[in-house]
Amino acid sequence: GILVKGGNYLEALAKTDTFIFDKTGTLTEGVFQVQEIKAVGMSEDELLKIAAHVESYSNHPIAQSIRTAYKGRYDKRKVKRVREDAGYGVSALYDGEWIHIGNRRMVDRYQIETDHVERPGTVLYVIIKRRYAGYIVIRDSIKEDTRDTFRYLKDKCGAVLVMLTGDTGKASIPIARELEMDYAYTNLLPEDKLEHVEDFLSIQGNGERLVCVGDGINDAPVLAGADVGAAMGSGADAAIEAADVILIEDELPRIVDAIKIARETLKIVNQNITFALFIKILILVLAVTGWFNMWEAILSEVGVMFVAILNSTGVAKYTV
Repeated sequence: GILVKGGNYLEALAKTDTFIFDKTGTLTEGVFQVQEIKAVGMSEDELLKIAAHVESYSNHPIAQSIRTAYKGRYDKRKVKRVREDAGYGVSALYDGEWIHIGNRRMVDRYQIETDHVERPGTVLYVIIKRRYAGYIVIRDSIKEDTRDTFRYLKDKCGAVLVMLTGDTGKASIPIARELEMDYAYTNLLPEDKLEHVEDFLSIQGNGERLVCVGDGINDAPVLAGADVGAAMGSGADAAIEAADVILIEDELPRIVDAIKIARETLKIVNQNITFALFIKILILVLAVTGWFNMWEAILSEVGVMFVAILNSTGVAKYTV
């Protein structure tokens, strides 16, 4: 369930001590539920209908939750010129009117006066023809296996755990505290995330490595900029393309399996190199003193190869 795009990334994984995670879909289930809808100048059902149509072309988990909450029928012919703006939200022409659905940054960009909503979860503001039409509150939950994964990273890797997310502090800080993460940075654009990654990279020692784990199109720059970028298998194509390691089964504990495989591989490689060099030096000394001839040296070389292959099968215990 793990795809590693090169041996150098496997070696880097074995030396990792800083882990940077996206929140939505990585640490949390990514299965959002609409918790609250407030409409201004229309019914809540009408607001949800408009939002579901505008979000109908997005594969983001938040968009999927809005579509799930909407029980009516779709008419995608009414939706045109859809634009997904990373770190802000989605815009589209719906029934001839421009609709913008996004976070507080999108509201500030268009300088629209709205309610200032403070709710646990993600708040999406809906703007219709540059007029505030209401908001939708969506919540997510932490994946069950996240805590066990973090416990291993803390205990066995001495890891520094970091969250970088575009969500608000209200939605993200409680999750970071519950998971006992060391740092949490919220309300970030993709370029802000990359800047934080570069800051962490700049303070690393020579033998230290940094891993970024994410799944969204917003995470692609940081996955490409880290020592090792790990993408969830169900994530955006851009994230998978930028990543060095892909967790195909979309399960966070696979990053632990990848580290175990990497460490065991590096240990076996070092054992094989040490053993091979020792035998070669021994054979050289015996040949010089007349104890070994050519054929005995060749047989010893073949023996070294078979021992190295046999020793290497030890990695298999982590892959079954």
